[in-house]
Parts: sequence; structure tokens; C-alpha cells
Amino acid sequence: MIDPNTPVLIGGGQFTYRGAPESCPPPIGLCARAAEAALADSGLNQQILTQIDGLAVVGFTIDAGGNLSRMPIPKAKNPPKALAKALGASPVWQTYTHVGGNTPQALVNEAAERIAKGDNKLVLLAGAEFLGSMMKLVQASNFGPLAAHQVDDEEAPAMFGDGRDGCSPYEARHGLEFPTNVYPMFENAYRANLGRSLEAHSTAMGALFAPFTEVAAQNPYAWFPQAQTAETLVTPSASNRMVGFPYPKRLNAIIQVDQSAAVLMASYAHAKSLGVPESQMVFLHGCADTIEKWNVLDRVDYHSSPAMRVGVREAFAMAGKSLADMSFFDLYSCFPVAVEIAAKEMGLATDDPRGLTLTGGLPYFGGPGNNYSMHGIVEMIHRCRKEPEAFGFLNANGWFLTKHAFGIYSCQPTMGAWARKPKKSYQGEIDAMASPEVTETPTGAATIETYTVIHAREGMRMGIVIGRDEAGRRFVANTPKGDIDIMADLEGRESVGREGQVVHDGERNIFTPQEFLGSVV
Repeated sequence: MIDPNTPVLIGGGQFTYRGAPESCPPPIGLCARAAEAALADSGLNQQILTQIDGLAVVGFTIDAGGNLSRMPIPKAKNPPKALAKALGASPVWQTYTHVGGNTPQALVNEAAERIAKGDNKLVLLAGAEFLGSMMKLVQASNFGPLAAHQVDDEEAPAMFGDGRDGCSPYEARHGLEFPTNVYPMFENAYRANLGRSLEAHSTAMGALFAPFTEVAAQNPYAWFPQAQTAETLVTPSASNRMVGFPYPKRLNAIIQVDQSAAVLMASYAHAKSLGVPESQMVFLHGCADTIEKWNVLDRVDYHSSPAMRVGVREAFAMAGKSLADMSFFDLYSCFPVAVEIAAKEMGLATDDPRGLTLTGGLPYFGGPGNNYSMHGIVEMIHRCRKEPEAFGFLNANGWFLTKHAFGIYSCQPTMGAWARKPKKSYQGEIDAMASPEVTETPTGAATIETYTVIHAREGMRMGIVIGRDEAGRRFVANTPKGDIDIMADLEGRESVGREGQVVHDGERNIFTPQEFLGSVV
């Protein structure tokens, strides 16, 4: 028997804006468009959105801190309240999320629990990214159209999620504050752990993501709806410059998009009272939320994710299902290694014939800031309805493989009272895992644990090394400033495990490979 308070997803909608930047709706407007699409998908009348008693908005990138947040861009101070006003609603639960691509799935998990406990009956989850148009306007010094982004509301919203900075000041000084700098380091560690050559792994990355482009090519909401060959994705060129070795541009999530998505959730009883047919209802069978050891330098290693492993296990256990029971997947795909490690922790082959994406992935469908996985959830709703006997799995990832959320979906109903395990009941297992000691002032002989070379448009800019000193302590360092030969050499051969010397210059650590010690002054 289906419990009346069982949470169900009853509608999902998306919107992609492709017009002139000066005419792009402001972020609240983009969220409203997605909410209206979700409502239309549910089959309910327009007035239903005024009846929502819960509303969560996924955090916009301009509110995430860093350089973008310091730009003189007018913006809503309380996005949930502004969206509620735009919809004519007065939800009792309103929240705005901290940074993290995990947040859409985490919000589904949270809303499901609130509905199951009777705290809410009808909840809207929405998010948007508008950096595509915004950056074009900023670059043209055309700030006039951005005035529509301003909403005069001084009240700070309630916040959802873990709001800690993504990295420590020590890590940030050496470049570990941007995803484009950190994920390549995971990739190089993953490759080295497999024992693949640079060439073979480049081929494998192309083979992994080429099918994603084929899915994007068929998705009307995709930012880059065109199929690309594996070779095109991984071969550096004028239009596919290297960003962070080993990733050329086409292997990186694209955040400068104008996209929004929203999901409408309700209790089973309320959905029935509204007239939603059971064939429209999608049930959340399993879910989990986990956090890796927070700082990158504290990770157990760089080629696995204990937090993913535990989260996958818990989501499957809650659903009473296994990997073999899944018919489709949407794996978070900001960079190849995010997919590779998720698949590894699930025991899923990266060439599994069921496919690994429903949208086309963040580099090709588009990576709308923190809100990408809301699009994945919308696609999951629609795919479940097409295959009502089937089950689908989705994972979402925030910061640097740091925060994770998981969901298992199906049109098959859950039976009995819906309940999820407390997160703390399994998070402690991850927290208790051993990490190496970290030193901020390493000196002497050292070995590379992982590394990358960061490029600017004009060429190589900075080498980043995570290494171990003679005592086994972990550190982060940069290569000598402007030394192109060292950076080129790091890119030219496997450099995990290479030896060298590290020194602390008073501000940063500098690592020099053994072969170059005589040439560096």
C-alpha cells in the first residue's frame, strides 16, 4: 500500500535561452520559466504554483564568492522570496543553497523527507544559470539590461547545505581553488593508478565523452547540440586549447550558459487530490548524501572516492536494488574523471551499453553552475515515465569531488512509510578514514603524488604539484615561475612518482623535478 505521505515527483521542466544577451530573462525570470514548464509537465492548471508550501532555489554562481561575486552586477538578495513573489506564492519553507553541484539532488532528498514527515505537501525546486548572457554584457560594458536582475529585498534567505569554502588558504595560494585546476590532478592520478600511457588515456577520455555528445545532439535543451568524434574532443587545436593538462577545452564543463530547470514534488495523497494520474508520478526509491574529507590535501588518495562508494552503497540499500537493476544513469560529468571515479565506485564499466548520461553532460548539454543535476532529474522523470517498469540512478557532485548526493528513481511505487537513514549514520565511516599528515612548509627531497599544468590562452602558465616529502607528509607546490621547460616536461611523460626537490620561499612552495635541479637558480 502506498503511504499517503509518500513523496512523488509530479513535474519537471527546462528552459534554454538562445537569444540576444540584452533580452535574456533575469535569473528569477529563468527560474519562473522552468517552474511554468514543470507545472505544464504535471498537467495541472496555472494556479497550482500559487499553492506551493515549499520552495528551494539553487544558488546562482554570482552568489558563490570569488571574482564573480565581486562584480558590480545587480542581483536578488533573497532569490526564493523573489521567485515566490513572481509566482504569486507564499511558501512556509523557503531556502537558498550554498555552492555545490550536489544541491539539486540533495534538495530532492530533503524535500522528500519533509513531505514524508508531513511538513510540506507541494514543493517547487528551481535553479538557473545566466552567465552566458551576463558575461557577454559585461564584456561589452553594457550593464543596462542587468538592472532587471535587481530585486529590492534586504532580508537574507535561509541557507541550505554546507557553506564552507571549497579549499583552504594554503591550497588557494597554490591554485587549488578552481575546478579547472583541481580535476586534472584527479585525472592524472587516476591514469597513473591504472598504469595507462598518456596517449592511451587520452584516447580513453575521448571514447568516454564522445557518446555524451551524441546524447546532447538529440537534446533540444543542449547548449552544444552536436555530435563530436572522440579524436576531436581530445586533440588540442586553436578551438580546443589546453586548459589544465590533460584536459583541452572540450573536456571541461561549460558554465557560461543561459539555462534553467525546475521540479515539482508533492505527497502522494496531495498529488491524487490535485488529479495527477499515477502514470505521471515518479518515486524516489533510494537516496543518500555524503561528504568527502573536505580539503583536497586531506583526501585518502586522488584516484578514488570513499564518499561516492559509501553513498552509492546506501542509496542502493535504501532502494533494495543493485546496479544490475538500473536501466539508465545520469552521472555527474563536469570532467571525465568525475564520471570515471563514479563508475569505478559503482562497479560500472565506462562503456556500459546502458549509457552514462541522460542530458549529454556538462561540457555539451551545458554546465549551468550548481543547477546541472536539476536538468538530469527532469530527464530522469521523463525517462522513467517512458519506461515505467525501469529504475534509474543519478549522482550529483559539488566542489572538487567533495559533496555528493544520490537518487534512485522509478515509476514503480514505494511501499510503506518513506524514510531515509540519517546522514550521520554513515558519514562517520568516511570521516574516520586515515589521511596523510599535511605540511605547509616542506623542504628537501620529495615525490610527485599528482600534478597538472595550467594553461592560459597564450600558453603554459603554472605547474601545480601535490607531493610527499621524505617523511611522507603531503604538500602542494608550484613549479618555478615561468619555467616552460619544466611544465612541458611534466606534460610530455608520466610524472606521477617522479622525484625532485621542494622548497618554501616564504609565500609558496616550489617543486623542481630532479632532472632540472642544475638548471634552476
